[in-house]
Amino acid sequence: MITYKLLDKYKEIAHFCTSRKGGVSVGNYASFNLSPFSGDNPAVVTRNQELLCKQIGIDPEKLIIPYQTHGTEIREIDDAFFLLSQEKRANYIYGVDALFTRLTQVCIGVTTADCVPILFFDPTQKVIAVAHAGWRGTCERIAEKTIATLIEKFRSNPADIMVAIGPSISVKVYEVGKEVVENFDAAGFDMPEIIEKRDASYFLDLWTANKQSLLKAGILSKHIEIAGNCTFTEHERFFSARRLGIKSGRMLSGIMLKGG
Repeated sequence: MITYKLLDKYKEIAHFCTSRKGGVSVGNYASFNLSPFSGDNPAVVTRNQELLCKQIGIDPEKLIIPYQTHGTEIREIDDAFFLLSQEKRANYIYGVDALFTRLTQVCIGVTTADCVPILFFDPTQKVIAVAHAGWRGTCERIAEKTIATLIEKFRSNPADIMVAIGPSISVKVYEVGKEVVENFDAAGFDMPEIIEKRDASYFLDLWTANKQSLLKAGILSKHIEIAGNCTFTEHERFFSARRLGIKSGRMLSGIMLKGG
């Protein structure tokens, strides 16, 4: 697992991005697949989640992973969530790409295998959030919308919020079609910063695109850390859907308030 220097100094939280190693999955899921939605054996995924929860010191039911759909739906995990039936909990986090919570000993996370995982921590208001940003979520500014939610719900000051952008596919290899470029242009991104054109091909920089969104939302540049790990080129260390196909493993990027 990797952590981020920006967040390591805050002892009241635990955070991480898992790697491929350390679990019991096999084949394209080998070995530490944490996603229950990727086609892996459910019993094996459960075992991997148990191994993770033991490592971070929580009960498996306190590990919350939404069913992501490349949208911008954001949901709070609060005490009421844990009063719901298992079916209603699953429905509540279905079609959700960002979570936030003020609860302690609850790990919220997103699963990725080339898309961008983003962790948020407001040390003043004691609230954490996670977001899953593929090209669609990035283009629709899920990072900004997550910040706006924290401001609305908790009066967070963007200047206080720390943000880590985790391992994902890099501009070096992330070739996209012209329609993707046109979507980002229409959404008002600074195109020379995020698009590299090589011959007739376009390559998208998701890290910089999300950083643009964060800066626009008022996050300070010094409060943004980019891991800089490319899942595609470091595919032996991280899962990459472009390398392995959709039916493959996912890393989990998680964050948790430890509590007293």
